[in-house]
Amino acid sequence: MGKLSHLQPNRVFHYFEQLCGIPHGSGDTARISDYCVAFAKAHNLWVRQDTLGNVLIKKPATPGYEDHPTVILQGHLDMVCEKAPGCTIDFANDPLDVDVEGDWVFAHGTTLGGDDGVAVAMALAVLEADDLSHPPLEVLFTIDEETGMDGAVGLDTFDMIGRTLINVDSEEEGVLTVSCAGGAKAQITLPLAYEDNVQPAYEVTLSGLQGGHSGVEIDKGRLNANTTMGAFLKSIGCRIVSVSGGQKDNAIPVSSVAVITCDTDPTFLAEAFATLHRVETDPQLTLSVAPTTADRVMTAESTARVVEFLTTVPNGIQAMSADIEGLVQTSLNLGILTTDETALHATFAVRSSKNEEKSSLLSRLGFVALAFGGTCTTHGHYPAWEYRQESRLREVMCRVWQQQTGKSPTVLAIHAGLECGLFCEKLPGLDAVSIGPDMRDIHTCRERLSVSSTARVYEYLCGVLKEL
Repeated sequence: MGKLSHLQPNRVFHYFEQLCGIPHGSGDTARISDYCVAFAKAHNLWVRQDTLGNVLIKKPATPGYEDHPTVILQGHLDMVCEKAPGCTIDFANDPLDVDVEGDWVFAHGTTLGGDDGVAVAMALAVLEADDLSHPPLEVLFTIDEETGMDGAVGLDTFDMIGRTLINVDSEEEGVLTVSCAGGAKAQITLPLAYEDNVQPAYEVTLSGLQGGHSGVEIDKGRLNANTTMGAFLKSIGCRIVSVSGGQKDNAIPVSSVAVITCDTDPTFLAEAFATLHRVETDPQLTLSVAPTTADRVMTAESTARVVEFLTTVPNGIQAMSADIEGLVQTSLNLGILTTDETALHATFAVRSSKNEEKSSLLSRLGFVALAFGGTCTTHGHYPAWEYRQESRLREVMCRVWQQQTGKSPTVLAIHAGLECGLFCEKLPGLDAVSIGPDMRDIHTCRERLSVSSTARVYEYLCGVLKEL
């Protein structure tokens, strides 16, 4: 028996735990894709798996619903793989160590993958059930949403009939997401020069930051480990051997490591900097220093260029919406920073609900790269999902939520990216809404999924299908 076998709804958590047992980080979704295909075949359902690994499963309508419009249920197969220092989980080979504490499901030492494993689990439970009333269903599972929405970008929709889509990739119960930002990845490369080192070397580790999803938590004021490390390096006047931080462009980096050289031990300066820069959002910020060795070091000119780049490159919120109070309109996140023997590489997640602002910000990064003697490339573009004035799906979902809870749902536009914008381009006239149960701290090792909220949202999903 699994650790989640006692939870309700039983079949949802049954499938969720099975999914947690299959490695499925972004770029490594073949096994979970094959699992979904095997599920469909075992249940005698029509299934198509494309060359990317996207899976489309169709289930006929229940009696009395044959003439109702087809509904698409959609979620993504990949998860963000982050783990705590010292965690021995191998994301390529090991299952997640899932557990329950009170109302929360979590994974020991790693991200949980509730984003978006809960969508897949709910959809599989719906496909399996023989006691639900629903229209014809097209269940779509896409790959690599977290790293550029590659599955949705490459999806061929030639055999998809539905023009009503319920996306289960949101993280707050009672919220209907109806619009989202578009985005892209940008990578800046700055050439570096090195010379022989004659000074003592030290490894400086910045850790303890909150981090989080760069689309969801970018407005929380949380520190970015890469830019914070840049501020520290600027404050002490050192030479840089290497600097690195962050693992995902769409996750606010929680740690950064720099190897530096200087005449005096920087421990005292590091402690003073950490004390000064601890803020309410990141009270656990620490800077530790350990002696190390280095044969080569960046030239003074390259060191100065790296430090100036890290302390001047745009990062975080760039514009707030004038139309929707509290909505971040445009932002970017320096999510991955590395150096090698020839160059610095900085990868950004760029987001905006205004396509022209997204283009302008990407152009600005290009000018920044040019000013520092480097280059900027972009990829993984996806469009904004624009608000639909008339939506039967939104009306039905609002009505069912009111009936089930006695409350009105929150109808929301968000800054995080969802695949719905791409689906709207591929399926003209698409009416889409995104929902999901309560999750906390996604894309971090503190990620957790509410059991009771999952039960309510699954009941809600089934109620909506009955009304459609």
